[in-house]
Amino acid sequence: MMDFIASKKTLAQWVQGNPYPGRGIFLGLTPDGKKVLSAYFIMGRSKNSRNRVFRLDQGQLYTKPFDESLVEDPSLIIYRATAAYPDHFILTNGDQTDTIVDFENEGKTFDQALFSRTFEPDGPNWTPRISGRADWTQKRENTPFTYEMAILKAQDPEASACSRSFFHFEARAGLGHFLSTYQTDGDPIPSFRGEPVALRVEEESLEDFSRTLWAGLDGENKVALYVRTQDLATGQVEEIITNAREGEDQ
Repeated sequence: MMDFIASKKTLAQWVQGNPYPGRGIFLGLTPDGKKVLSAYFIMGRSKNSRNRVFRLDQGQLYTKPFDESLVEDPSLIIYRATAAYPDHFILTNGDQTDTIVDFENEGKTFDQALFSRTFEPDGPNWTPRISGRADWTQKRENTPFTYEMAILKAQDPEASACSRSFFHFEARAGLGHFLSTYQTDGDPIPSFRGEPVALRVEEESLEDFSRTLWAGLDGENKVALYVRTQDLATGQVEEIITNAREGEDQ
């Protein structure tokens, strides 16, 4: 019932009015049921966090410094966020993208990869690691593809242990699921709570989806947005990047 209620909102409507959900990932299916839809956004409060842009390199998404002379600590803000393949797609908020890829190359699973990782070592916030993987290698009846999501976060304020939650979904036209690192702003910043939020997809074009989502994110704290579709029949990919520091789509 909670999924049904939440899915009356779109992702743009869900983030609107929230000053700081942090980083967010979204996976779902377009309203026509033909394309895998994904999105990733980053926000920032510090100069170090805001000094970033998204860049594409050989089909992979990377966070990069806008001004390299201003970089203070690249360890948690510079990373490959996606790994794209003809039959599946990986999306995360950190260098666990590389971990998932390495484990896959060894014949291991998404879950196994993330059991080897934990939350980010940035106390007192202990930022969660959020990850997603869409896979259309094994189609089920009435299900064009499946996707899985995970969140790794501290179990207590002292970060004495890690809580790892995994979620598996069957794609439905016009529906997707969303995870963010934080609930909202705070000191320390409260981690995301609960299951991935089920949200409706109503935009007919990727341009409209990108535009409305970017407009919904907090104007002061938003840093960059990446949206992507991949046609399940043809494999054709469409991508849009919006960087706050550059003020335009790339």
